[in-house]
Amino acid sequence: MAVRLVYPPRCTLCGMPVADDFGLCGACWRDTPFITGLVCDLCGTPLPGESTGAVHCDACLSIARPWARGRAALRYEANGRRLVLALKHGDRHDVAQPAGKWLARAAAPLLAPHTLLAPVPLHWLRLLSRRFNQSALLARALANETGLVMVPDLLIRSRHTQSLKDLDVTARHATLDGAIRANPRHLSTLRGARLLLIDDVMTSGATLSAATQAAYSAGAADVCILALARVSKDA
Repeated sequence: MAVRLVYPPRCTLCGMPVADDFGLCGACWRDTPFITGLVCDLCGTPLPGESTGAVHCDACLSIARPWARGRAALRYEANGRRLVLALKHGDRHDVAQPAGKWLARAAAPLLAPHTLLAPVPLHWLRLLSRRFNQSALLARALANETGLVMVPDLLIRSRHTQSLKDLDVTARHATLDGAIRANPRHLSTLRGARLLLIDDVMTSGATLSAATQAAYSAGAADVCILALARVSKDA
């Protein structure tokens, strides 16, 4: 109680007083683009209309996805983008805690007992410069919310690749081909495993595709993907 008097809870985005730690104030909550309703069953992008079955967006109909199902918690716009950038480039590790709750809600249709959680890996050179893997922070927060096991180094990035920022979809996939592989230390863990891969942002899906293919090559039985934010054409 004394700590709360000295350090009262503040909104994760704007710093206004809130009721609980690591929350959003009413205004920031309203302006945060949470994904709800009908979504693409492969990437989680929001879709118009209603459906009782699995539906796929145009992107997932035109690009083969190696994973089974996918979800995302936010659209990568407005406050969704601000939250991702604060975590990724602003050293705002506190963003991961509320994000774990949002990820758990988005991932509910994908989770089953004994699902393993694994972050998309960073190459050691990028990890050295950034000092942390934001996807691992998100995976840990999700593990705390769900009680599932998280293996931070289940996959490794064996080749340092250029930034994907200015590349088209084909070039992104070509750049990442073979860049991610299973960690030899965890091959027995991966065999027959049901796996949920976690990343901060899904754009083209090239990174998640490379990670999924590495998991399947090592013997994973089922791979789903989860992103904190999804970039979509209407974003």
